[in-house]
Amino acid sequence: MSLRARLLLVVVGLAGVGLVAADVATYRLLRSTLLQRVDQQLIAATRQAVRVFSAGPFRGPFHEQAEALFPAGTYAAVLDPSGRLVAQEIFGFGQEAPPPPVVPPDLPGQTGTVDVVRTFTTADAGGDTPYRGRAYALRAGGTLLVAIPLTDVVVTLRRLVAIELVVTAAVLLALGLLAWWAVRLGLRPLERMAAAAGAIAAGDLSRRVDPADPRTEVGRLGLALNAMLARIEEAFAERRTSEERLRRFVADASHELRTPLTSVQGYAELFRRGAADDPEALATAMRRIEEESARMAELVDELSLLARLDQGRPLEREPVDLTELAAIAVDAASVAHPDHPIDLDAATAVRVLGDRARLRQVADNLLSNACVHTPAGTPVHVRVAVDDGFAELVVEDEGPGIPPEHAPRVFERFYRAEPSRSRERGGSGLGLAIVDAVVRAHGGRATLEPRPGGGARFVARIPLGPAEGGEDRDSHPPPGTSSAGSQLSPLD
Repeated sequence: MSLRARLLLVVVGLAGVGLVAADVATYRLLRSTLLQRVDQQLIAATRQAVRVFSAGPFRGPFHEQAEALFPAGTYAAVLDPSGRLVAQEIFGFGQEAPPPPVVPPDLPGQTGTVDVVRTFTTADAGGDTPYRGRAYALRAGGTLLVAIPLTDVVVTLRRLVAIELVVTAAVLLALGLLAWWAVRLGLRPLERMAAAAGAIAAGDLSRRVDPADPRTEVGRLGLALNAMLARIEEAFAERRTSEERLRRFVADASHELRTPLTSVQGYAELFRRGAADDPEALATAMRRIEEESARMAELVDELSLLARLDQGRPLEREPVDLTELAAIAVDAASVAHPDHPIDLDAATAVRVLGDRARLRQVADNLLSNACVHTPAGTPVHVRVAVDDGFAELVVEDEGPGIPPEHAPRVFERFYRAEPSRSRERGGSGLGLAIVDAVVRAHGGRATLEPRPGGGARFVARIPLGPAEGGEDRDSHPPPGTSSAGSQLSPLD
């Protein structure tokens, strides 16, 4: 059974029970009121009946005057102590008198009874007309009986029942129609939610429930459903993005490994075909095999590092002086790239809590990226500073810069802004990806920012370590810096 049908049944059922209860209460109250009125008429009719029977059997003006004081059809009788009828009168105002009531046994004043007054309800001999009667025990013995027909009471109660049935049926019908309209209007948002859920199940994850009133339960359900659908859509989008990145990563990794593997296979084939007889060719083949093996080992190490960082494996946590680390990286880069002037701007020690080896890798990769992708003679500037609770390692160059269309993807794995760049010069395309992953593992963020005047600026922001400040720097400058300044010559 549908929710709408159940709600209608509950509403109409409860209303029906309430109306029936009200009808029964009204019927019983009116019946009690009418019977009390008849009882009062019985008391008044008893006095008149005593006067009538005291006047004797002669029916004169007194009888006619007294008869006018009785309700129509009033029955009065006198019984002896044995219950035998002594005298009776029916007062009908000239109308045809109804049949007399059936006299119940053991009335007050009869032999063996102790009651003085008794009120009772009985019927006539045919069982058609009910009577309300009152019996009194007489002092001289015997019983005075007065009964009034309840025809008017019965007619009134029957009319009341008919009216209650009609009114109850009309009210229930009107209430049912109104409840059906109200329930349909109230459940319309649920129908829209069901339609939206069906569309979402069919694949339309962008479908949403129409705006609803947050003051109602259904409205709040709609808002909650929209929020849940948004989260589900985001989760599916992230899943698709992750799957695409994984497929691209696997494809790029296999492509990167194919080249050195092919080279190793080629030189091994050359060795097998006779290069061993030529010492010079043998040495060349062995050197090439060693170089390609080293490239593969480096690529595998980088992939392994990225996999560990993706899995959220904890890194080493120790205080690291980022200024000292940058100075060491600048020294190494100056030796590896003597055609690029590199300078370091770091006035104080800046300590962070992290993995020294990985942070050194961040600095090396940023410097290598700046030197490899800029023409010879391009200056490279390194700066270590503190900004709003973060340590900043900034590496910028004065080269041609990175085109805006490539900037959003520079930290992607195996991505190269120049697809035609040779791997010998351009590397594997994992350097900046490792920078981004290591910085994020330290709770920071790596960004590419525009540099005024051209060039590229990479910024690695890492949370400061405990007890960080600018006053506790060691008295000795970091390696590669002079006491007079922070400029570093290329071969210093």
